Amino acid sequence: MTADPDTLAARARALALEAGFSTAHIARADEPWEAGDHLRAFVEADRHGSMAWMEETLERRVHPTSMWPEAKSAVVVGLDYGPDTDPMAGLARPREPVISVYAHNRDYHDVMKKRLKALARAFHAETGAAVKVFVDTAPLMEKPLAERSGLGWQGKHTNLVSRSFGSWLFLGVMLTEAELAPDAPEADHCGSCRACLDICPTNAFPAPYQLDARLCISYLTIEHKGPVARDLRPLLGNRIYGCDDCLAVCPWNKFARVSAEMAFHPRESLTGLTLAGLSALDDAAFRALFTASPVKRIGRDRFVRNVLYAIGNSGARDLAQAAVDRLKDDSALVRGAAVWALSRLDRARFEAERAAHAASEADRDVREEWAAAPDGA
Repeated sequence: MTADPDTLAARARALALEAGFSTAHIARADEPWEAGDHLRAFVEADRHGSMAWMEETLERRVHPTSMWPEAKSAVVVGLDYGPDTDPMAGLARPREPVISVYAHNRDYHDVMKKRLKALARAFHAETGAAVKVFVDTAPLMEKPLAERSGLGWQGKHTNLVSRSFGSWLFLGVMLTEAELAPDAPEADHCGSCRACLDICPTNAFPAPYQLDARLCISYLTIEHKGPVARDLRPLLGNRIYGCDDCLAVCPWNKFARVSAEMAFHPRESLTGLTLAGLSALDDAAFRALFTASPVKRIGRDRFVRNVLYAIGNSGARDLAQAAVDRLKDDSALVRGAAVWALSRLDRARFEAERAAHAASEADRDVREEWAAAPDGA
């Protein structure tokens, strides 16, 4: 096949669409950029929290060629996962769990990786050029590449915004040693809008275009492994996995569409869930319920911790029994969350259970939960 950069770029875009992606754009992978400096500043300020892998892989993340020195071009692909309902509607129903839109069905990493591999095989077969594919589990900054490619721009919430798909795009990248004609970068269209910044329950944005992950509900419910700080727990509301607030409020979502990808439509088994029912899951039941779901990655204990925080925030006194049922859980993380939830819902019962359990508790964190003054009731 001809090595003409324009022809190769057009063919790469066509193959990406044939592989099932919603959109594809081209960027240079070997030119200087400022994204690496921004990442260094983020890590140096400890805003990555306990995500030690960001520090460990920093040098590989700062530029695409740090991952692969021979890379010249990046084919940046997007797969839209636009929801068919308002992602924030569930926040008004505190007895019900709210799971981030992207986790309502199949793990997008699996879907994206399969299609990226199909794209890579097809492109290599036609051109002979070496290729490597990446989703966001790899140390490659795909959002700056997506902005450079013209696919969208990084909004004030630090996520990618598209004029065609709003804030609902999964991103993937195919790097290649081939010279492809790049698309023009996308301009920033946020203007004076602050909707995504102002809606954040935990004020996780110290400034526009900056995120402190340590305060982000997605980080707290997914990446953070220990107890969540007591002052942040009430702000979680009934969000038990991730947070869509800053994405859902973006005005550019008026151009978004309901995803055509059935793998991202709500799974029937994940509809009609209750906080009480989820709090009772053991490890086997948790794994069965969330088979092939991204939720499965955080494990049963962290998930039930989140559910118990939501129970504590529900204001529903009848859910106190769900917290009591977990006071003898094998997981100290779960027990501690159960203590806090009970303290919020029923102070008299909290005092009775404290008298029965606190003295025999072996875990320091759980003992501290029993010793703390009740937050509610």
